[in-house]
Amino acid sequence: MELNQYQIVLVNLDPTIGSEIQKTRPCVIISPNEMNQFLRTVTIAPMTTSSRNYPSRVKVKHNGQEGWIVLDQIRTIDKTRIVKIFGMITAKEIKACKNVIREIFVD
Repeated sequence: MELNQYQIVLVNLDPTIGSEIQKTRPCVIISPNEMNQFLRTVTIAPMTTSSRNYPSRVKVKHNGQEGWIVLDQIRTIDKTRIVKIFGMITAKEIKACKNVIREIFVD
């Protein structure tokens, strides 16, 4: 299965502990393609349909629903947790993700 940065994939996130986002849900791959190609893990940000407009979250439209990419819950997972590939987020959504990631981790 070829996995690319900014693809939306369905991921089984269980088991979880405490306040971690749980269950099987769409997630966005944020790790670069070079890593996705050679490692058995990918770095993802889960998505949710219920959120507030937090600065660490990016609003997206996926599968006819509005939702949020939860960039404050980034985690690295084994590729075997991926159930299905859906598609890609838009160029505008990618730019917003990059801005939030830069704000959280770089500045």
